[in-house]
Amino acid sequence: MRFHHRRCEEPVVLAADYRGPYRVRAERKPEPAIHHPRDAIVRVTRSCICGSDLHLYHGLVPDTRVGMTFGHEFCGIVEEVGAEVGNLSPGDHVLVPFNIACGQCHFCKQGLFGNCHEANPEATAVGGIYGYSHTAGGYDGGQAQYARVPYADFGPTLIPDGMDLDDAVLLTDIVPTGYQAAEMGGIQKGDTVVVFGAGPVGIMAARCAWLFGAGRVLVIDHVDYRLEFASRYCPAEVYNFAAIDDMALFIKKQTDSLGADVCIDAVGGDAAGSMLRTLLGKKLKLEAGSAITLHWAINSVKKGGIVSIVGVYGPTGNLIPMGNVVNKGITIRANQASVKRLLPRLIEHVQAGRIDPKALITHRLPLEEVSDAYRLFSAKLDACIKPVLYPNGGA
Repeated sequence: MRFHHRRCEEPVVLAADYRGPYRVRAERKPEPAIHHPRDAIVRVTRSCICGSDLHLYHGLVPDTRVGMTFGHEFCGIVEEVGAEVGNLSPGDHVLVPFNIACGQCHFCKQGLFGNCHEANPEATAVGGIYGYSHTAGGYDGGQAQYARVPYADFGPTLIPDGMDLDDAVLLTDIVPTGYQAAEMGGIQKGDTVVVFGAGPVGIMAARCAWLFGAGRVLVIDHVDYRLEFASRYCPAEVYNFAAIDDMALFIKKQTDSLGADVCIDAVGGDAAGSMLRTLLGKKLKLEAGSAITLHWAINSVKKGGIVSIVGVYGPTGNLIPMGNVVNKGITIRANQASVKRLLPRLIEHVQAGRIDPKALITHRLPLEEVSDAYRLFSAKLDACIKPVLYPNGGA
């Protein structure tokens, strides 16, 4: 549906609009256009709200500017392509990786598509991400009826015939991020893996841990309905941290006093569980969000173990126990998921039935209800695990 405003000759479309912390509305905005020969315009058929979007929604990510359209998980139908896009045609249905990657720079050639230098050349860390503040390049995202897709000759991937679109849209971020969290853990056969966070990424990381040969998977959270979901879907042993006085001691008691082989931080700076960390990171902004999960992971992993981090933190410092990292000989691995690198393998897993992404989706809403969708997800109402928006009626 395209609207034409009386006072503006420029076509306008419906899109999510950030108005400040806890304020996202569906508004009419100018229709995106081709700006570069490698661009494409995509009519969005599915767009998710991610737990990472809640960091923006809660005002935790620097340089999130009023007027931005969020949304880094989306799929859609190609409407128009630039002159240099020879691999896509109008009418193609594609899933769009959340990484904006050129495919040609120093980092892309290493498969580090989340660190593309061309998509965000002024950044010292993250590459370009759709709808994720100006820190991540300032690109508008896919919680809209139409989206501009840069480097369309590289990033978008054709959705295989017969694949459910609800599966496809979760291959843009949630599945590859959870999978890479497990991959970075270097999981060996029989390992004990602890996943902190039972949001969609944590749940997917726990599910994927089995694919790498885990012998035992534990999931830690404080929301009972999410833990119950994880116990069925992953499946995993689940524990509510509200009932745990000392996390490191608890994990050691579960592991013959050794600690977990692998700990995965799938929470990031929005973590609960410590009044001090909440005050420093989320209230006073003296840390890049609450660092409590990092403390738990570092202190709960065994000597010589691996901590894998996919939770989102801001670019400023955190007070973390670096001495414990050194003295325990811990390996820390962290990055944004390189979606394009992982897609062939993950498509195979989905088609073989080893991963069921769409089972994570609990709520489907039209784009017009984006404000309610954010509130639902943020406040953890109605047992919400993963909300998906339908910007054009899903078609």
